Amino acid sequence: MKPNVPYHSARLQGKIARDLYRAALPMIVRRPVQPRRELALDVFAYSGENTLPEQVASIRSFLTYAGRPKQFTVVSDGSHTAKSGALLERIDTCVRLQRTPPLLPPDLPEKVRSYLANHHTGKQLALIMSLPQNGPALYTDSDVLFFPGAREIASLLSAQSVSAFYQADYQFSGDDRLIVDASEKQNPVNTGFLLLFRKLDWSLGLQRLQMLKGEPNFFTNQTVTHLCMHANRAQPFDPGKFVLQVDDQTIYRDRYAGPSIAMRHYVNPVRHKFWTSPTS
Repeated sequence: MKPNVPYHSARLQGKIARDLYRAALPMIVRRPVQPRRELALDVFAYSGENTLPEQVASIRSFLTYAGRPKQFTVVSDGSHTAKSGALLERIDTCVRLQRTPPLLPPDLPEKVRSYLANHHTGKQLALIMSLPQNGPALYTDSDVLFFPGAREIASLLSAQSVSAFYQADYQFSGDDRLIVDASEKQNPVNTGFLLLFRKLDWSLGLQRLQMLKGEPNFFTNQTVTHLCMHANRAQPFDPGKFVLQVDDQTIYRDRYAGPSIAMRHYVNPVRHKFWTSPTS
């Protein structure tokens, strides 16, 4: 089979760009970012040492194009070194690294509590469940880059008649064991980018989690979030501006990056494009 030269070239370019960015992190975080506006919301991310370059680039792009939030909190999975924590907090005065996990709701069944306290994706779910804490809260994965269209986030803050906005996924990527009817897979939710205006009712997802036979998998938390977003009548972001697509995986260029979009979530199949986009 003839190799896909553009695809492999893009992957190689992405790897080289990432390695160079990681090596230059001490200099990069010293370069001040000039946010164009102040945002009346808190931003949270959940990440670890392995994704430090992505997290730094993501935060810097958010500050540049969306604005400066009240606080940008990176909740650590426990793997950040002291040096990495210092690098993150040097990006901007609003950035802080939180090493302690969020408080869990009281009276959880032990099976659910153990998942939220100990499983990698369960800890992410625990963070999302704790939001918002003091006014609107945005949750974003570290593999999200922001573009000039992110100025729209400020205007979304006035749309508080909805409980939350979620990023629409390009397909249902979930734990089928938590689904009781095929119709529940409609309008798939991705956990990587969420804007929450008020505390959600998580009872349906936690109920399904309690009934789960076997161990949770990578997509268990996303399925719980998917079910609860719909149970709370959350609305999707405009998928043309808040992008999650993989149909350009095997071509060289980034089909979506540009000034008209607010952000792109560079999930695993297109992660290399994170480092070849114009804002990296």
